Amino acid sequence: MLGFISTVFPEKGMCFSEKLCLHYPTFSSLFFEKKGAKVDITSIINLADEKDKPKEKSNDTTFTNTEMVADSIVKVATSIQYKNANKSALANFFNALNTINNQEKSIRILHYGDSQIEGDRISDYLRLKLQSQFGGEGPGLISFMPVAPSVINKLSWSASWDRYPVFAGKDKRVKHNNFGALAHVTRFNNYVTVTDTTQYKSAWVKIVTSKNGGPKAAAYKKIKLFYGGSQNKTYVELYENGSLNNTDSLNAGGNFNIKEFTLNQSALLQEFKFKGKDSPDFYGVSLEGNKGVMVDNFGLRGSSGTFFNQINYGQLKQFYDYLNSKLIILQFGGNALPYMTTKEQADNFGTYLKAQILIIKKLAPEASILVIGPADMSVKVGANYETHPQLENLRDAIKRNAFETDCAFFDMYNCMGGKNSMLSWVEQGIGAKDYIHFSSGGARKIAVLLYSSLISDYNAFTKSKK
Repeated sequence: MLGFISTVFPEKGMCFSEKLCLHYPTFSSLFFEKKGAKVDITSIINLADEKDKPKEKSNDTTFTNTEMVADSIVKVATSIQYKNANKSALANFFNALNTINNQEKSIRILHYGDSQIEGDRISDYLRLKLQSQFGGEGPGLISFMPVAPSVINKLSWSASWDRYPVFAGKDKRVKHNNFGALAHVTRFNNYVTVTDTTQYKSAWVKIVTSKNGGPKAAAYKKIKLFYGGSQNKTYVELYENGSLNNTDSLNAGGNFNIKEFTLNQSALLQEFKFKGKDSPDFYGVSLEGNKGVMVDNFGLRGSSGTFFNQINYGQLKQFYDYLNSKLIILQFGGNALPYMTTKEQADNFGTYLKAQILIIKKLAPEASILVIGPADMSVKVGANYETHPQLENLRDAIKRNAFETDCAFFDMYNCMGGKNSMLSWVEQGIGAKDYIHFSSGGARKIAVLLYSSLISDYNAFTKSKK
């Protein structure tokens, strides 16, 4: 019966008003596969595989003209872009890498993004490669309540904990704007006024570390708690693999306090036990070594990246200065795209993002900024999936405003193969079935291509310096 309806229902649908139309799948879309143009991503995937697993060079170094042109096109599509030929946008970061041995402490890469990077995706590969070449230990700054478990750390916590975000809209329970670099705080007690009769509350957090992110990421030697805002002192105990490491207290007040613990054992299991009448705002916990490169993954599910103006500028600057931030990566746009229907809306988002970039540049003037455009996102048109009609407009708006603020730009959409490329990624198992996100394998390939371009530009920079 439903099939019969498809044979008689108008192909363009039935419209009752400008805003109300009724559509029904056509007979051909239900029973015959649409023979649309298919994006060939073979060259892109081969390049990612080649960069990820280098093979011995063949004695045969001859290439056909077609192969050379195809290889050149793919490399351009997967390269970081700059507004000028001297690639000055990443100069500060490249200088910091080039003088890493002279740095008094680790340099940091802060990778902000939406759900495409949650669970440490993409960031983990950058960390693995950079720490292998330039030194450094630990996964960096993480939340006591991450949205998703990472490949390195699995956290668990007692029942009383809660997360208070600003990254996808400010939590109305929070009356201040001290959200720290991670754009959210965690607490083991609600915001209440403490009195003499207030009972003490206890809470715990466990951090389990694996070597899935590489031996260096699991070899951190110290832990730093970033906290503030408590009405009273909080007592803390740190256990390593079940043995007591230290007992101390966390100060009341302030919005940028740090408590550092030196570890005695190799990283495996750390447990914090807290006790107090009030909970501090925990801005994050950093697992780190002494020198080298740190890569912090800030996967902010549901965020469009337009929250930096809602965080205390003074506090955020303290974070960026203390962390010695040399590269800040902004990977947003995917959460704004589903609500866009016009080019004007896409242009407006680019303007909003530009305002956020200008804030970051003011607070972290020594940091370079790399903006990553949105990945291909498919929407259903009839019975088929196609690239969202405003995606290229959004990509262009983000790129234009990135260049206007002297940022580098990585075109993830073009890197994937362009229009309707997500269909090919899903077909090969490297795109998720929602036609929006990457699978873990797909995220790895994007990370390989991004790192390859980044390190290639760095090598060219050091060569020019010599």
